[in-house]
Amino acid sequence: MMHGPEKSDLAIVATKPANKAAPAAAERVEQRAGTEGNAEQSRTQRTQRRASVSPGLDRVRDAARQRTKEKFTALLHHVTVDLLRDAFLALRRRAAPGVDGVTWQDYEAGLEGNLQELHARVHRGTYRALPVRRKFIPKPGTNQQRPLGIAALEDKIVQRAVVTVLNAIYEEDFLGFSYGFRPGQGQHDALDALSVAISETRVNWILDADIRSFFDGLSQDWLVRFLEHRIGDERIVRLVRKWLKAGVLEDGEWGVSETGTPQGAVISPLLANVYLHYVFDLWALQWRRREATGNVIFVRYADDIVAGFEHEADARRFWDAMRARLEHFGLALHKEKTRLLEFGRHAAARRWRHGLGKPETFNFLGFMFICGKSRRGAFLLHRKTRGDRMRARLREIKVWLRLHMHDAIADQGRWLRAVVRGFFAYHAVPTNSRALGAFRYHVTKLWHRALRRRSQKDGMTWDRMAKIAAEWLPSPRVLHPWPNQRFAVKHPR
Repeated sequence: MMHGPEKSDLAIVATKPANKAAPAAAERVEQRAGTEGNAEQSRTQRTQRRASVSPGLDRVRDAARQRTKEKFTALLHHVTVDLLRDAFLALRRRAAPGVDGVTWQDYEAGLEGNLQELHARVHRGTYRALPVRRKFIPKPGTNQQRPLGIAALEDKIVQRAVVTVLNAIYEEDFLGFSYGFRPGQGQHDALDALSVAISETRVNWILDADIRSFFDGLSQDWLVRFLEHRIGDERIVRLVRKWLKAGVLEDGEWGVSETGTPQGAVISPLLANVYLHYVFDLWALQWRRREATGNVIFVRYADDIVAGFEHEADARRFWDAMRARLEHFGLALHKEKTRLLEFGRHAAARRWRHGLGKPETFNFLGFMFICGKSRRGAFLLHRKTRGDRMRARLREIKVWLRLHMHDAIADQGRWLRAVVRGFFAYHAVPTNSRALGAFRYHVTKLWHRALRRRSQKDGMTWDRMAKIAAEWLPSPRVLHPWPNQRFAVKHPR
């Protein structure tokens, strides 16, 4: 339960203290998992996946934990042929090719020779990063499009290997309330931490912060300076510079930007975490210690930030300070999407006394957070699937059914079952049962409509459709534990 597929068993438990001493702090220090990867030394620590962990990276991790100001001047030798092979095997087999046109299967045909030659180029300094091929994908629930960068296959391999090496350092540096794209951490870990913090600590105000165009707006110069705080190996820094300066190929035209990282690149999430670690995390921790007069909690998943406050005055002062802090490093808060709202276990009663309506809601990682009540009338934080996300998924299903209208019912059923299971795997949390049932009902309705259009003499009644849905579509049921239960397992007091 601690890790998803391809994660190593827990090897080391972090010994540094929680970021704030509170019994149920949202950002208590997590247990650290052994970073995956291989170095030239012998392999040790066999795991359930029969993967192996490099003792060299273990020593890097120990040094990073014990000497927080240490600058690592020799890291590239950890990028071995074995590590490059592991990186290649971890890539998606069916991923779209980059500008080089090389697919996973093409590279696998001469894998050992290709890896040996790539390893030699990386260590000689003759490796050259290729431009990222840019395509646009629709943003869920909106009419806007999001740029996505597709890197060349060898760039993906080298980036994944370098990320494995750098994770050995930065997983000891990153703070407990940072959850995005980290080994052993996931979206539900962030959701649990936020839910526990709101339910069990003194949180009366929520600052829902949105950074405008973060991946496109971060300063590359600042990013390199932040990396150089810990990375003294110029060869690693040079590789990062190559990826940042490789440019973007869009509609046959090549361009280079002085800001941002290509979204979709393997290394982009780590670089984003490093940037926000110095720009936001360390600064927010100091602000809480020095400026806050009441309880303050933070949860950050990549560039999605939620801050909770006991006092409104603290929240407004932090908002102003955060705006100035981000602007200093080339970032800006989205004026329309960043807002402060009264929220928490006492919000409904306070708003009722002042003649106001129900507490506002806010969204985080695909869920709407609602101030609700239990059957006994006590405060209960409700999480509900965002309506726009559900509608976007249903539109995709409708398009697929129209394209595969005349497929066999069994073929349609297998695909729809996988889709519904995938939706439930993420959204089947306590207090969200009604949304799960609604999703399954609408999927059944769309399927029924598609089957009826297959013939003018259709005899597909709703009773028959209900039997087909019962055979193929899973029933809605809660799959995730209550947030405080899972949070207590991962962060025992």
